[in-house]
Amino acid sequence: MQATLAAHSLFSSVAPRQDRSATEHALPAVNSLDLLQGQKTIEIMHNGSVYRLQATKLGKLILTK
Repeated sequence: MQATLAAHSLFSSVAPRQDRSATEHALPAVNSLDLLQGQKTIEIMHNGSVYRLQATKLGKLILTK
């Protein structure tokens, strides 16, 4: 089963990254577990296109259009 994420649920799990030096701007980071929510594959809507985010058996992430 695939899940389609809404923008509001995506940003509810965004947290600032702590591993940046003080001179760099902290970028928001989203935990992949929050995105995938127990699924191996999800669909992400972006600018009218559907992208697929997939977790591999080796723990890598693949994003395809």
